[in-house]
Amino acid sequence: MNFPSHVNVPAETREEIIDLLNTLLADAIDLHWQIKQAHWNIRGTHFYSRHLLFDDLAKHARKQADDFAERAGTLGGYAEGTIRLAAKNSELPEYDLKAVESEDHLRALVDRMARYAASIRNGIQRCDELNEPITVDLLTQVLGDVELDLWFLESHLNGTGRPVARKGGREDARGEPSRTPHA
Repeated sequence: MNFPSHVNVPAETREEIIDLLNTLLADAIDLHWQIKQAHWNIRGTHFYSRHLLFDDLAKHARKQADDFAERAGTLGGYAEGTIRLAAKNSELPEYDLKAVESEDHLRALVDRMARYAASIRNGIQRCDELNEPITVDLLTQVLGDVELDLWFLESHLNGTGRPVARKGGREDARGEPSRTPHA
């Protein structure tokens, strides 16, 4: 911790949560710029609508980064939010620079967004174990927004108009009736 804080959370717990928030901050900054990479370079089918969607998603990631940084500061931490620190500390994989077509960008962003959501969910579980409800609440709200954004992205990939077969469903991956009996 770098700053005084009178938040009623034990110092060692605050330190762990600050580290967790700084990792999520790095992921959010990295995700923001990966989404902007897709925004600037998308081509192909549905260019305009996806270009605008990516811009909205980037704004969301930027807001989430701000939320993580401010919570770290509230706990007495130092927000590690420079581009260089984000690149060093992000747990997201590097963006696929070969992505050009809309579908390529969508798949890359769905992957990054799903990983980001999983990290936030893990953060919720850890903060709950540490009995820190305010950070749990923040992360829960952010996760809801991220999963909604993920749904918007996935909806562009699943544009067939048919539901995807669920495990134990009666259709195969092409939407055809299954020939195998179900228990």
